[in-house]
Amino acid sequence: MIQSRKDLHEYLAADRKALGRTRTRPSWFDDIWRFEIILRKCEYYTNCDCGILGKLLRQYYRFRKYQLGMKCGFTIPVNVFDKGLCLVHTGTCVVSPHARVGRDCRLHVGVNIGGHKGGYPQLGNHIYIGPGAKIFGAVTIADDIAIGANAVVSRSFQTPGISIGGIPAVKISDTGATHEQTADLFSDS
Repeated sequence: MIQSRKDLHEYLAADRKALGRTRTRPSWFDDIWRFEIILRKCEYYTNCDCGILGKLLRQYYRFRKYQLGMKCGFTIPVNVFDKGLCLVHTGTCVVSPHARVGRDCRLHVGVNIGGHKGGYPQLGNHIYIGPGAKIFGAVTIADDIAIGANAVVSRSFQTPGISIGGIPAVKISDTGATHEQTADLFSDS
């Protein structure tokens, strides 16, 4: 969670690296990177007490996040994703504000991470979520797991470094999204 200006810069740098961007600022047409920057600034002004100016900036960034989120198809609330978020494509992505996702998550189009009063998903670090995957309920996903395209995850997977997929999701491989693989995945965008 972003608690200081230093944290904000760390999160922005990790997100830029995860997106594979080499420029220091997003181009005019790079809506994904612009959305992530606005998301992180919105988190900063939500979490930090910055006085009256901070309250005004919080409202401004909430509005900008909403606008750009509608344009890109993202419904991603603040304080859900740790640093290193990589949104691969514009398109529908819906995430519950009660879910928690660790560092270096790669999220494709059509993903839904949600829950209900019984609980919300808790995902570890270095998670790859394929297009169309649905994760819901009080599930816990361990580190270094790859979730296949169109998988429906409704139960926990505690073994790190595996791949899961199918409806309902089951273990399909002993090779997951390891640190080396996520570095390769992030360089492809």
